[in-house]
Amino acid sequence: MSLTVGDIIHFERTFTNEDVELFTRVSGDEGNHHTTPDEMGRLVIQGLLTATLPTKVGGDNNVLARTMNFEFLRPVFTGDTILCAVTIERYEKLVNDRMSILTSFDCTNQNEKLVLRGNFEGVIL
Repeated sequence: MSLTVGDIIHFERTFTNEDVELFTRVSGDEGNHHTTPDEMGRLVIQGLLTATLPTKVGGDNNVLARTMNFEFLRPVFTGDTILCAVTIERYEKLVNDRMSILTSFDCTNQNEKLVLRGNFEGVIL
């Protein structure tokens, strides 16, 4: 994929109970809000599970991350569909012919509420 400054890459995912259960086992993040459903039968998604959306876009483009910054703005629940929009802010050739990339991202839920924002920077392998 050829990237250009200003490109916006979208990725969408609906989180399930199975996603939370698997991430709980892998991460050890076993807070009650991740293991006990609320009054509507939903689990709260771990913040770092939500953060897999922008990292998936990085992975799709072979980004070896150097820095990642996340600002978690509101909870995400099982059944929520999150749309992640990653914007290419900088994309330039390095001395060793690798590419340096800086992005920003916003993740919104199905109600168009911002749930996560941040940026990541790295090198494309």
